[in-house]
Amino acid sequence: MNILEYNREAWTREVADGNKWTVPVDAATIDRARRGDWSLVLTPTIPVPRAWYGELRAAAVLCLASGGGQQAPVLAAAGAQVTVLDNCPAQLERDRLVAEREGFEIRLEQGDMRDLSRFADGSFDLIFHPVSNCFIDDVRIVWKECSRVLREGGRLLAGFCNPITYMFDLKAWDEKRTLTVRYRIPYSDLEQLPSEELEARMAAQAPLEFGHTLDDQIGGQIAAGFSIAGFYEDDRGGDLLDPYIKSFIATLAIKSR
Repeated sequence: MNILEYNREAWTREVADGNKWTVPVDAATIDRARRGDWSLVLTPTIPVPRAWYGELRAAAVLCLASGGGQQAPVLAAAGAQVTVLDNCPAQLERDRLVAEREGFEIRLEQGDMRDLSRFADGSFDLIFHPVSNCFIDDVRIVWKECSRVLREGGRLLAGFCNPITYMFDLKAWDEKRTLTVRYRIPYSDLEQLPSEELEARMAAQAPLEFGHTLDDQIGGQIAAGFSIAGFYEDDRGGDLLDPYIKSFIATLAIKSR
């Protein structure tokens, strides 16, 4: 299976269904952002600390796997020169609609987050990468590409899933309200989900996911030449694991070499 093509179509369906991460910001949000009143999330609920962004005015920013008309227009309103790369054209269309409505010049690129070869070395000052690498199989190549296209001292703001999210049998929870450890990490829907569950998920055109180790998520950033300068955890805002553990992580990484 070509996971890139499958998840592209799955997210096209998510856009059509109005998934909350595909709903573009309104004009009032942009108006406030132009006045300096704005915030964004890398994970479901907690706003990213403003200090993580550094100086945004005239900064070259890459919103990586970050389509949907939510983050890029706000960063443009804050004064950044913004490029969006996303696998899903329907998500990029959301950014285009907001850019046209607000008079922004936002560069839109459709592609794979694992392949940033269209961008030269040192092209960006900042990369904004919200939770999305759960939809690809190799995150270490993402971190390497991020390091390459960032300038020295550039910032990578990333959100990702705590791998514990993928350990449990959610079908058993739905049917019996029993939380059972079932899967090993690293996790893959394609390799570990029982065939009947995988077939049902694909029949519903739901995105397929991968659960990556913290060694790959955090250690991979360090191995790619980053220093971790900021860290926090977040929950889903109502998920079954929320009473027990925060299942999302955000990091600020600085390109140090």
